[in-house]
Amino acid sequence: MDLLTRRKTLGWAVGASGLSLLSLLPGCGSKTKPPKVRTGIPRIALVMKSLANEFFSTMADGAKKHQAANPTKYELIINGIQDERDITRQSNLVAEMVAQDVDAIVIAPADSKALATPLKRASDAGIKIVNIDNKLDIEVLDKLKLKIPFVGPDNLAGARKVGEFLAAKLPAGAEVAILEGVVTSFNSQQRRDGFGKAIFASRLKVVAKQSGQWETAIANQVAASILTANPDLKAFFCCNDNMALGALAAVKAAGKAGKVQIVGFDNISAVQAAIKAGDILATADQHGDQLAVFGIETALALLEDKIGESDKETPVDLITIGKLK
Repeated sequence: MDLLTRRKTLGWAVGASGLSLLSLLPGCGSKTKPPKVRTGIPRIALVMKSLANEFFSTMADGAKKHQAANPTKYELIINGIQDERDITRQSNLVAEMVAQDVDAIVIAPADSKALATPLKRASDAGIKIVNIDNKLDIEVLDKLKLKIPFVGPDNLAGARKVGEFLAAKLPAGAEVAILEGVVTSFNSQQRRDGFGKAIFASRLKVVAKQSGQWETAIANQVAASILTANPDLKAFFCCNDNMALGALAAVKAAGKAGKVQIVGFDNISAVQAAIKAGDILATADQHGDQLAVFGIETALALLEDKIGESDKETPVDLITIGKLK
């Protein structure tokens, strides 16, 4: 592998001098290091899920703008995986950031359990960790004796808002389906449960609950199968907007546009357009452009010993056609 290719695997660094490629440094072991001696401005790594997902590219853009407005406060390294299910690659990114000797890692973990161990190694190396978007598993963190603050929205409450908006438009007993994300992800579980509470309260009937793996193409195939097996289906509750778009394509292909309602979660631009067109009913906005910023600000406060390692809830809002006019 040539040097340029190796550098590309590490992502981008944003600092006072602008955007530049990082050089590859040797890997690190899992031994605990003494506390870091911090010199100069802190270096913060943002480690996200798939940058092919508009939600995370929006998150990255928000982080870049924040750093550009605060060039003397911190340097920023941005990384993301190509596939939201690539847990191994994201774990490796964490190890690479430890090797880069960053001061803090702000991470949206692809898996709520599997990323805890590599983050434990990072913490043992003296790096501050902030968890955003998808909450790490509390039991796993407790077993590792690891305290990591979660900065993000109440996904259950957000999904329940969206679910109640859709449920109010359906008669009791109507058949509905839930498209989950990666089932081991805490945010998918919370959104599924939030939809479930709205569905139960409205006495709707869940005839299918399947994973679309957060991906449009997979969700399209799953939704098509659900529609075939359940010809009286009235709605899809989708745990993210990418899957809502996949469900929409399946509904249109089945000739059921307008007959099967769809909601999502994330408020990406394609779903905003679909809401305006009347193809998707609603979504939830967890302010992706600010979510990484909230995490970065928490990391800076931790580095300056201004706060303890406590969770911070961020906003999540129901988005309907009335909010987009």
